[in-house]
Amino acid sequence: MEVHRSISKHSESQHKRISLFRSLDAQRELAIEDAVRKCQNGEEFSIEAINAVTAEINELANQGIVPTRKLVTKDMIQQYVEKL
Repeated sequence: MEVHRSISKHSESQHKRISLFRSLDAQRELAIEDAVRKCQNGEEFSIEAINAVTAEINELANQGIVPTRKLVTKDMIQQYVEKL
């Protein structure tokens, strides 16, 4: 019975981590889309929100099961917009 509880607790922990990752990853994608849109329109844009969420994702990844994400630079956004 104790083994079952331990496995259940571990599974719940992993599920919570994956759910949090999905939420953070969606926030990151929205921040990237916003920066891309602003860059396309010739407006000033910031990568701070992107990289703040990226840092949270990478901290979560250190606990295991979810992947890391790369930090984004302004050059990366500009190069992506040029390719579109």
